[in-house]
Amino acid sequence: MKVLDLECSHQHRFEGWFASEDEFQRQLQSELLACPLCGTTSVRKRLSAPHLNLSSVRTTTSIQPDESVVAASGEPAAQAQWLTALRQLVANTEDVGEKFPEEARRMHYGEAKERSIRGQASALQTRELLDEGIVVLPLPNLLKDPLH
Repeated sequence: MKVLDLECSHQHRFEGWFASEDEFQRQLQSELLACPLCGTTSVRKRLSAPHLNLSSVRTTTSIQPDESVVAASGEPAAQAQWLTALRQLVANTEDVGEKFPEEARRMHYGEAKERSIRGQASALQTRELLDEGIVVLPLPNLLKDPLH
């Protein structure tokens, strides 16, 4: 795995993990790579020392298939905090799966009870929700058996 330091046009900094430079370029050109904080696909590489993750664990999670994984940091303490936050997110939200865009709109327009939800949305769907003024936070797709 190739680990890159990335930054969006709003100066949000994050880390992306890719199988190769070609995979990073493919995702960037296809606008599959999005900032985890604001959802913009205007992303660039920051200068950094090379870092390769050679772990034997090959689990990939993403906002949609073939997108990168965003990591809090390589530091164990930061990873533990990240996992704790994700566990709380899972425990305190309803998983609406692929119906996320539809359900977020229903809540926004008063057609459904407001509550904390999570689910899947493509980069395009996420941009459309944000354009409608619906506050969403793109996150890596949670594992099938979330964080156990």
